[in-house]
Amino acid sequence: MSDFLISVVAVVVVLGFMILIHEFGHYAVAKWLGVRVEVFSIGFGKRLFGFRKGETDYRVAAIPLGGYVKMSGENPMDARTDDPREFLNHPRWHRFLIAIAGPAMNILLAVVLLTVVYMVHYEYPVYLDKPAVIEGVRKDSAAARAGIQAGDRIVKIDGITDPTWEQVEPNVWLSPNQPLTVMIQRGNDVFAKTLVPKAVSSSEVGSAGWFPEEPVVVGQLDPGMPAAKAGLKEDDKIVAMNGQPLPSIESMIDSLQQTKTEPVNLTVERGNQTLHITLQPVLSPTEDPHEQRYRLGFINKGVTKVTTLPFPAALKLSINQNKKYGVLILELAKKLVERKISMKAISGPIGIAQDAGYAAEQKGWTPLMELTAGISLNLGIFNLLPIPILDGGVILFLLIEGVMRRDISMTIKERVYQAAFVFLVLFAVMVIYNDLMKTIPGLADRLP
Repeated sequence: MSDFLISVVAVVVVLGFMILIHEFGHYAVAKWLGVRVEVFSIGFGKRLFGFRKGETDYRVAAIPLGGYVKMSGENPMDARTDDPREFLNHPRWHRFLIAIAGPAMNILLAVVLLTVVYMVHYEYPVYLDKPAVIEGVRKDSAAARAGIQAGDRIVKIDGITDPTWEQVEPNVWLSPNQPLTVMIQRGNDVFAKTLVPKAVSSSEVGSAGWFPEEPVVVGQLDPGMPAAKAGLKEDDKIVAMNGQPLPSIESMIDSLQQTKTEPVNLTVERGNQTLHITLQPVLSPTEDPHEQRYRLGFINKGVTKVTTLPFPAALKLSINQNKKYGVLILELAKKLVERKISMKAISGPIGIAQDAGYAAEQKGWTPLMELTAGISLNLGIFNLLPIPILDGGVILFLLIEGVMRRDISMTIKERVYQAAFVFLVLFAVMVIYNDLMKTIPGLADRLP
């Protein structure tokens, strides 16, 4: 099956499952509280197929970009009756529970999926757990301009003392073109340094230009590139290049930019074998559409630790990881509103399809489950944002009405919903546009 078909199938399965779980949350609580559910739909638009059971039409619709549950009397613009099974005739706390049930199910799904993954196959890069000791600094980078050197240790960033690399990296990613102050230890001296991470890649996330010690282990290979042609295989460990030890993938990249197209000799450990492979780098596009560099053609996966966790430890770690990622999502949303980070940092359906396709091609089912958990958490938190039409907007209106002790005017609600609809449509168009710009090389240059 081609990469395109794998991506399409994977994203349909992943998004369809998450939408089903989300809408089931609304549906189940509405039924429990006695609200009549008229339609349970996966997708929008024209009904393709389905069945009717009791008072509910269960359907799959033509546009697979979401789904909905239609409850009787749900639309505030519709004429109201005294029917006790209509949504708006139920007390506010009922409506609150129905609104929050969908996002809550997505967040719960993320916790459950990661718990299962950690019980079966908990794998993570070893360097993330280590203290943030800088192995090297890229020339002309933000870190170099700030006077940061190889061997320095980051002892404080964003209020976090003695951070690991797992704590350092998100703070840098979320600070493109923004001043970032860190405390550096060099020998016995501790001092503050302020740097401005450069916006890099098609997502325009921040890069400080420093890097940790991270062994070079071959991950995904690019077909047709020198590494694949020379016979490198996934999980090969490259310990030296031209006889010089390789402490990190960044040192390898820097060396390739110096030697350009000159053939390089790699010392490779494959199981119990030590191999010497010679190959010639080529100038190739990177994930940044405005940058080319000399490459061999593989993604570094680094050294990972693989273990399994008992249920209590897996559940605890899953909750902690989802809390951490949830905070990062909210921080990203805040910086988007403040215009401190580019909209290009957000992936839309095309980006999700690419990630889902890549995860589906990996060994085993755990990579796809991890991705599904991450997207489900994003979906749950996004729907809780206080934007009318979204669940968070419904909750916001209910809280305001609870404080006012009366309903908000239908005219005001109608205007707010119309404005929110336009905003969400424009937001979706912008996200898809950015996806296309990141996916199709040179498209921006070909547009009038």
